[in-house]
Amino acid sequence: MFDTVHDAAHGRHHDGIYNGMPATELGPDGWRKPWSGGNGGSCVEAKRLNDGRVALRQSTDPDGPALIYTNYEITTFIQGAKAGEADFLLG
Repeated sequence: MFDTVHDAAHGRHHDGIYNGMPATELGPDGWRKPWSGGNGGSCVEAKRLNDGRVALRQSTDPDGPALIYTNYEITTFIQGAKAGEADFLLG
């Protein structure tokens, strides 16, 4: 299990995982495409980290940055999306 002490001054956890880090540094295993569909392969990939946080990356740029969310943040987002609170994002 990772040490999840947060360094607020740098926005990093002491386990070396931080928001915006190269997604490749999180390894190739465990990435899933829960929101893929008929979009030509352009989708969001998600990976559950050992400490419960969730990493997201763009499937068309797997070497790009990973956005790191706490379990609470991702849960709140998904529940809100299910409730229609993100519908304004739809074209």
